Amino acid sequence: MLSNMIFIILATNLLISSFVMISTKRVIDSALSMLIALLSIAGIYATLQSSFMFITQIIIYAGAILSLVIFIIMFLNIKDKNLPHEPHKTRDMILTSLVVFPITAVLIYFIKLSDFSNLNEKTTSSIGKVGLELYQNYVLPFELISILLLISLVGSITLARKEKDV
Repeated sequence: MLSNMIFIILATNLLISSFVMISTKRVIDSALSMLIALLSIAGIYATLQSSFMFITQIIIYAGAILSLVIFIIMFLNIKDKNLPHEPHKTRDMILTSLVVFPITAVLIYFIKLSDFSNLNEKTTSSIGKVGLELYQNYVLPFELISILLLISLVGSITLARKEKDV
């Protein structure tokens, strides 16, 4: 019962912070709302007793990725006057919600129909197995993603410098 209440609180927190993230005008407020959303997702993983996903969510998403996003936002020094004018933002959000909600309802329906009784401790992987799999069989994709992140960081710094020089 307590875990259900915690799950409901975290899910509500996730929905509210996600809505604030896409509806706020200031970019830094959006990034901070994203932090709250990512931490809520981590809490949901914790209530589901998925320790690997909980730790991964905290370290990689709420830690590294969001720190990079906030660094780039502060480095670019985005002003409100430079943001695009979006007169139909509310209408677009409502239309998108009308499309997403039925899809979500169908997904929830199929998840409820699914049989998860065959999952046991032997079929789920441990943190050690995931690490070995990542560094033995998926070294090249792992390194390519790190290079891609480095290129995107250098590209954003280059774009920011060009704008100041003009």
